Amino acid sequence: MKRAEIIAVGTELLLGQIANTNAQFLAKHLSTLGYHHHFQTVVGDNSDRLKHALEVASSRSDLIILTGGLGPTKDDLTKEVVSEFVGETLVYHEPSLQFIEQYFIKVNRPMTENNKKQALVINHSHVLVNKNGMAPGMVYESENKQFVLLPGPPKEMIPMVENELIPYFLIGKEMNTIVSKELKFFGIGESILETKILDILETQSNPTIAPLASEGEVMLRITASASNELEADRLIEKAEHAIRERVGQFIYGTTGENLFIVLSKKLKELNLTISAAESLTGGLFSKRMTDIPGNSSIFSGSIVCYSNEMKQNLLNVQSELLANYGAVSEECAKSLVENMQVLAKSNISISFTGEAGPSTLENVPVGKVYIGIKIGDSEPVIKEYQFSGTREQIRLSSVKNGASLLIKLINESQDL
Repeated sequence: MKRAEIIAVGTELLLGQIANTNAQFLAKHLSTLGYHHHFQTVVGDNSDRLKHALEVASSRSDLIILTGGLGPTKDDLTKEVVSEFVGETLVYHEPSLQFIEQYFIKVNRPMTENNKKQALVINHSHVLVNKNGMAPGMVYESENKQFVLLPGPPKEMIPMVENELIPYFLIGKEMNTIVSKELKFFGIGESILETKILDILETQSNPTIAPLASEGEVMLRITASASNELEADRLIEKAEHAIRERVGQFIYGTTGENLFIVLSKKLKELNLTISAAESLTGGLFSKRMTDIPGNSSIFSGSIVCYSNEMKQNLLNVQSELLANYGAVSEECAKSLVENMQVLAKSNISISFTGEAGPSTLENVPVGKVYIGIKIGDSEPVIKEYQFSGTREQIRLSSVKNGASLLIKLINESQDL
């Protein structure tokens, strides 16, 4: 398998003014294109340093992808440096130049001379049309090396990769169908998951299996290359079956899904409604649910009862209960979830109460959380958790574990 490298160009990246999301996006696609990816470089808007980065990258990689530095200003110097590095001149790409000229006519603004610079491309390169901006991308091939130049703004770079670059790379290839499937895991750490399927990971070839951990979850991306989609799907299915035999109980979803999408689908399939009482989570569960279009049919509403007064006034949590047990308690979570279901007249309700830190008001450990769930007329289920991390991480862990527990309990419920 050939080697690929990403060079992100822009002083703003070095200064931390913006995140390098382009490299993250590109890295996810390189394996599907048949490349090993071992190096990433960030270099500022300096021609000498960029030239040095190109020299290093060319000594160890077959494909060098550069993002950024294709704009109209003086510090946009990527294609100038690359063209000099490969010994080519820059020429105007007439369709891009015409597009730029027409754009300024359309918006009734004068076009400065430096805007024409965006239409320059490396001579003898394959041009990648930019339908979301002005500067085209390009692919230049020289001495068994490929140089890809992409615009920096993600809104331009992402569609260019998906609609122009990937199809270009697949033209004429014997294995011209690449299919990926993601398996989403919750309740198992990346290291434990890897240990349980280590032999599968070590013997992978086609399909390839790439693990990725984020926000308390783990994902496995299975990517297969084949002469047709049916054959690629067959290869993925075989690998997926082997993985599910080992750790299938932790898989909650696949490509395009997250915990809240899976939960929402399940509620819609069963024609159930849900409501939420949120203390420490401050409405985060409700936000995640209402971020999904069409959830007005299943999400009845919520109450953010952050203070004890609001717990008493809006959800009728008794003052004696709070005095005896505190807001961070099993008893409070039970009262919240029961009263929320009555108030909202929902089939299911969920409650969150706990201490997100960094300080604590009730002398309970930071990260202690109680989640209450009530399904129909059944007795509430109250679970105690001890999370760690920052305030934001504790809140996110709370709502994700709440969604996961809901999915589990709904699946187990026999009386809906």
